[in-house]
Amino acid sequence: MDKKVAFYTLGCKLNFSETSTIARDFSSEGFERVDFKEKADIYVINTCSVTENADKRFKSIVKQAQKVNPEAFVAAVGCYAQLKPQELADVDGVDLVLGATEKFKITDYLNDLSKNDMGEVHSCEIEDANFYVGSYSIGDRTRAFLKVQDGCDYKCTYCTIPLARGVSRSDTLENVLENARVISERNIKEIVLTGVNIGDYGKGEFGNKKHEHTFYELVKALDKVEGIERLRISSIEPNLLKNETIEFVSKSKAFVPHFHIPLQSGNNEILKLMRRRYMKELYVERVSRIKEVMPHACIGVDVIVGFPGETDDLFLETYNFLNELEISYLHVFTFSERDNTVAASLEGVVSKKVRAKRSKMLRGLSVKKRRAFYESQIGSWRTVLFESENKEGYIQGFTENYVKVKSPWDPELVNTLQTVELTNIDDDGLVRFNFKKTQTL
Repeated sequence: MDKKVAFYTLGCKLNFSETSTIARDFSSEGFERVDFKEKADIYVINTCSVTENADKRFKSIVKQAQKVNPEAFVAAVGCYAQLKPQELADVDGVDLVLGATEKFKITDYLNDLSKNDMGEVHSCEIEDANFYVGSYSIGDRTRAFLKVQDGCDYKCTYCTIPLARGVSRSDTLENVLENARVISERNIKEIVLTGVNIGDYGKGEFGNKKHEHTFYELVKALDKVEGIERLRISSIEPNLLKNETIEFVSKSKAFVPHFHIPLQSGNNEILKLMRRRYMKELYVERVSRIKEVMPHACIGVDVIVGFPGETDDLFLETYNFLNELEISYLHVFTFSERDNTVAASLEGVVSKKVRAKRSKMLRGLSVKKRRAFYESQIGSWRTVLFESENKEGYIQGFTENYVKVKSPWDPELVNTLQTVELTNIDDDGLVRFNFKKTQTL
């Protein structure tokens, strides 16, 4: 009888693409993949280290697995497993912890799947995480996450990702294009490009520090791949999002008008303390350029509140900066001290209570921004890709510029692209629409 394996992924799109790749390795070794809530012989948890909560959630996920099958073998992989392997190994029920390079060879570490008295750790020195493993996820039929780059050479003072994932390195252009073709052959309509610092694409493509190709060249080459209806750039640093890429996306057949650009703070002093590689003036330039060539583009922003040294005045500067900027939504992160980062020992610590208050203010601003963006799109014709889940009698989907829409459930619409006219915003904040009279797609 086939052994069963179940996966749980914490964190980012990149982790999802890697879980999917690891799962395919298990399938080729004869394992049957089941849902995490079902009984399995082995549970693999792909961890994240970006926030404190990810650490706490890990323990509850292990408990969840043990409740279903106390005899099951539990393995932890991913960023947190690289940063704090012993801490994870000490969690009751964990049998195996694999670091950044070992996670892609997980099946080599499984002998007889019998429970260990102590969690076994295999974790490289992060300097050894210098080779590239390509990944893509195809769990959700409507879209796939395609990894093009890993690691980061930036030294932002709050971030553990370089410690968890190693140096910046890229997949070869040939391999990315091949993976994109494989995905498109599976009738997946949208590919989301993902990585740690995807604007740095091309560095380390052949194991060296040279940029063999640029992100712009990658975008141009992917646009030519047959069969991909939509390409979306997940998140890109403002200093690496060049005007040539913005111009190209505005005319592209497959790339959609949606950018997610981390800002982190609207104050230059704080940006310097964070060791970001731009000032807020550059950020304004990027947003203005996008809106100039694509007025309907959706722009998402990452921002951190409560960074050491952020006084009330400096926070309000960030708030006002974002309020005046023509952006569409925010991802708000509350600063949390991480071991082995410069920011953990900076002066001017902001109390947890103040951090929470600021976070709430910015989340409120995000709701307002998204609403205003959705309102600006009412009356326009857009293309929607419909998702596969029946959500309380409704089907949902996203327009090319990331407006979330809903309509009464119709299984015929799943994984199709439809041209619609956006008509009004529903009570739950999602947008309703009319179909085009004669559908051609």
